[in-house]
Amino acid sequence: MEIHGNSTEPGEVGQRGESVRADGRGAARWPKVRRMRKLGRIIGVGVVAAAAVALTACGSDDDTGAAATSATTSARGSSTAAAAATTFGRECTADDVKVEGGYGENPKITLPDNCDPPKQLLVKDLVAGSGPGAATGQQLTMNYSLITWSDKKKLDSSFDRGKPFPLTLGSGQVIPGWEQGLEGVQQGARRLMIIPPELGYGKGGNGVKPNETLVFVTDAVKVGN
Repeated sequence: MEIHGNSTEPGEVGQRGESVRADGRGAARWPKVRRMRKLGRIIGVGVVAAAAVALTACGSDDDTGAAATSATTSARGSSTAAAAATTFGRECTADDVKVEGGYGENPKITLPDNCDPPKQLLVKDLVAGSGPGAATGQQLTMNYSLITWSDKKKLDSSFDRGKPFPLTLGSGQVIPGWEQGLEGVQQGARRLMIIPPELGYGKGGNGVKPNETLVFVTDAVKVGN
């Protein structure tokens, strides 16, 4: 995604990956990707300093302080591992995501809470379009709404801005999930795309958390020149 003013649009490229459409057909591996721009990291120096002051106030017993620090670190590590291991035993499908509203309407997207995010790209046409399907090199004009899986919140929407997003398919303007997921889309179609981190933003950036699964509902406003 690229930042245009206060908006966030799907224009920076992440890593390589494969996709699976809702009908089970495989999509080609995206051959060329650009690395996302590295963003500066803000380290919580204030938190570290506060912890150091607290340990000093506890006394001069280094062994006791070290043991307490080790125990705290261990507990946090165990808690994180337990959270990461929590799964529902099955991956979600495109049918598990509920979308209200027809083509041209601002969609209401509801994500499931009883299954795991899919590990491969899922694509499903919610409203059929007409005419030739989009191919590499073609100009597309898309409306979209983006929901992030981890918090089930809307992160961005061209519907809200009233301004569709133009792109050239296959030019590297957008993340690989879009490049692969929009192949064959017809004008007038409403398409759901569930994009795993490897085809999105990977380690994060542009307001997206690390390892985030992205859910887009897109309208193909125009396909071709």
